[in-house]
Amino acid sequence: LYLALYAVAGIGLEMFLVGVIEPILGISLETYTTAQNIVHWIIICIVWLLVGIFLIGLAKNKYSFNIWEYHSKLKAWQYVGIITCLVVSVVSHYMDWEGFKPLLEFQRLGALKFTFQYIYYFFEAFLISLIIIFGQKACEKWFKNEAIPYGGIVLALTWGLMHIASKGSISVGLLSAFGGFLYGAAYLIVGKDYRKALLLICLMFVL
Repeated sequence: LYLALYAVAGIGLEMFLVGVIEPILGISLETYTTAQNIVHWIIICIVWLLVGIFLIGLAKNKYSFNIWEYHSKLKAWQYVGIITCLVVSVVSHYMDWEGFKPLLEFQRLGALKFTFQYIYYFFEAFLISLIIIFGQKACEKWFKNEAIPYGGIVLALTWGLMHIASKGSISVGLLSAFGGFLYGAAYLIVGKDYRKALLLICLMFVL
């Protein structure tokens, strides 16, 4: 659970960058130039990558938990579950954005910023996946039940509800919490195979 919470803190480092570091440098979120926006995304992506690598190594060395070692062969029902997760995720984003999210963002940002925005999304999804996998592992050990998406619950209660503060909206926070629970369910649907889960969570997150 500590590793899951460290991953949450890793995501929260962006708030430190925006709220402390950038103002010291005379940079404001509200007045980003295109170059400043891209540099911000690059820096936080590097930070998130380093945090993720550190936590994966810590899980292996301290807890003997290698998240890459498990492989599963998908069955027919799992493919149905994967498609269902993708559809539900796209529909929830469509309702939230009142349109297809990637298309709207491409129209709003333009090709250059859109590219870096979605690289940023993938790195955020990477840390999100770690919150899920570590939270799931902890709760399975405590509660002796592998059928409940504990990782999704942990993600919903942390990263999901954090959006109430970061976005200033209860509805956005609740929708993000629902998304967090759904990502946790997706992890179980692919049989806790992290490679497959990471790809699926990334797709659900960006579409």
